[in-house]
Amino acid sequence: MEPKREAQPVFDGAMLFRPMHTDDIPVICEIEQESFATPWTAGAFYNELTSNNFAKYLVLEYEGEIAGYGGMWLIMEEAHVTNIAIREKYRGRKLGERLLVEMQQTAVFYGALRMTLEVRPSNLIAQRLYEKLGFRSVGIRRGYYTDNKEDAIIMWADLPKSERLSK
Repeated sequence: MEPKREAQPVFDGAMLFRPMHTDDIPVICEIEQESFATPWTAGAFYNELTSNNFAKYLVLEYEGEIAGYGGMWLIMEEAHVTNIAIREKYRGRKLGERLLVEMQQTAVFYGALRMTLEVRPSNLIAQRLYEKLGFRSVGIRRGYYTDNKEDAIIMWADLPKSERLSK
């Protein structure tokens, strides 16, 4: 059996993208609290990192501090973004865009052809970012969000073929 391949850390100026580790979870949970009405628990992240073979989570370090993270499930040729967030004090610097681009490149590295996610209709900033990076609305999940029963917009993007590595 071939050993599990792991994406290597990528350094981009003041930014470093790397795989998430269990010791990152306390900081990730702080970002969750700042970002979401129904944040994931430390246990949920621990399970994703230790038990979910489909899960890939990236951390964005900015100037030596964890500034954001993103997670996805890679199943067959599809990547499903589970969550993406930037720490409040780092928002407005295009770090979310850089993180999502890195997630797309990581998905391509692992063989994904498409990426999907859900977003709240009220989250216009995120919707504009996703559209900028090639996502298009394809449907609605009624009452998807448990905190207020808000619908979710389902978005899909084709990933670039030219960067895909042969297996």
